[in-house]
Amino acid sequence: MSHIQLGRYNQLEVVKEVDFGMYLNGDEDGEILLPKRYVPEGCKPGDVLNVFIYLDMDERLVATTLEPYVQVGEFACLEVAWVNQYGAFLNWGLMKDLFVPFREQKAKMQKGGRYVVHVHLDDESYRIVASAKVEHYLSKERPEYAPGEEVEVLVWQKTDLGFKVIVDNKFSGMLFHNEIFQPLEQGMRLHAYVKRVREDGKIDLVLQKKGVKKVDDFSEVLLQYIKDNDGYTPLNDKTEAEVIYNTFGVSKKTFKKAVGELYKKRLVVLEDNGIRLVK
Repeated sequence: MSHIQLGRYNQLEVVKEVDFGMYLNGDEDGEILLPKRYVPEGCKPGDVLNVFIYLDMDERLVATTLEPYVQVGEFACLEVAWVNQYGAFLNWGLMKDLFVPFREQKAKMQKGGRYVVHVHLDDESYRIVASAKVEHYLSKERPEYAPGEEVEVLVWQKTDLGFKVIVDNKFSGMLFHNEIFQPLEQGMRLHAYVKRVREDGKIDLVLQKKGVKKVDDFSEVLLQYIKDNDGYTPLNDKTEAEVIYNTFGVSKKTFKKAVGELYKKRLVVLEDNGIRLVK
């Protein structure tokens, strides 16, 4: 069994230098080339490098010090670089694009489109491929999260209820529309907090932490809201409490405290008809 993890980072020793790069010790996989353009300055035989291993155009193992946007076993939102009669090819930050066969596409992918995919090794060809059939690769285990626990989420798709997200690169979760107080888009990576784990194992989440840090957290949400609206909002301390609640889902008291926090930090200026971001 090979010790090389294809499609992931590996710690490998430099064994020799050649005109076109360095060869690394791949043990039973033989020597693996690190092309010259990726060799760190001052690198010499005996050094151990952290390199990403993938397959070159001739299906040979090759190393790079470039950082791909995603590794095998992970989910990411990637852009289609080009398509041909076999499938789509995604830009994942490396010289060779990432292949998505037609059978792994939900709908035919379009050049320039962005799609959430899972990256894995194809069982038959041992190539690194991606699949837009994300639900097939989510864990069937029951998540062991406590209410209030912080997690990382990748926004997957919008639904009538809210946004489906992928939690900690493993589980399915949901953010509900009535608890979202900031713009969300597919592919965003965010911190979220577990509200509850349902009987079916899916996770209900919120973007705001409950409890003592609520005002601090909302001030961050309000700041982002102002940034996302060209640095200005007409909402201020004269705005009706109902309007504030309908916009953010917080009380007018919480809103005013958050405005005060941003003002004290000199992040905003208060105008007669609204709040403006300090430039």
